[in-house]
Amino acid sequence: MSRHGADAPAHRLRIAVAVLVAASGAVEALSFTALDHVFAGVMTSNLAMLGMAAGRARGAQVTAALLALGGFAAGTAAGARVTRGGEGAQERWSAPVLYCLTGEILLLAAGAAVWGASGGMPGGTTRDVLQCGAAAAMGAQCAAMVAAGRAAAPTTYLTGTLATYIVRGPGSASACSGPWVPVRLAALVVGAAVAVILHRTAPPWAGLLPAVLVAVAVLTAIAPGYGSRQELLTRPGPLLRSRHAGHHHRGKRERPRGAR
Repeated sequence: MSRHGADAPAHRLRIAVAVLVAASGAVEALSFTALDHVFAGVMTSNLAMLGMAAGRARGAQVTAALLALGGFAAGTAAGARVTRGGEGAQERWSAPVLYCLTGEILLLAAGAAVWGASGGMPGGTTRDVLQCGAAAAMGAQCAAMVAAGRAAAPTTYLTGTLATYIVRGPGSASACSGPWVPVRLAALVVGAAVAVILHRTAPPWAGLLPAVLVAVAVLTAIAPGYGSRQELLTRPGPLLRSRHAGHHHRGKRERPRGAR
């Protein structure tokens, strides 16, 4: 197999991870701008917000932070249960990882339906439910990427990724500091920007963006490999080789008796 063919699956997975990061950016943007100013996947910030809200005696903000923390914990625990036994894949995402991401798509799609029904401006109990659901989706995605091991990278929190990239430099080949780090950082910004633009121009449809992006990431990860097709086109398979060998032997048997 050519080097290009061998690298194709890993290349697709890097693209899929970048699309998942864009989905995270979209969820975080919608969560912060429309759901009580808390994040769905950045629990460090939510813990700080919880402390600030408690210090200011603001009950609504305390509730929002607790909902995000609880939803994320529930989503991560559920994702860990689904992916149990499917950890450590080196060159692909295992079936349990894909099941976990499929569950995330369904959860985000359900949230998008509720979001659209509210006209993109959820309030009251609907807002609380969507906040908890968005955090659960990010928790499930985080669990899936942890289970994928070296075939993935962080997608819901990039502070450590950025720090590692700065410390080790662009030339490092590790998952958190390789040349794809700028791509993931840019994807986060783009995902958040597109979500905010949609929320401003077409509010009922903005909630659909994260589900679509996660679905695109999964389809990218499971797409047929270029390498396998290229190998079949450039290298004879066992059947073809056996036929060629049979033809060669028949040629020997059919040689005239007088020929040397």
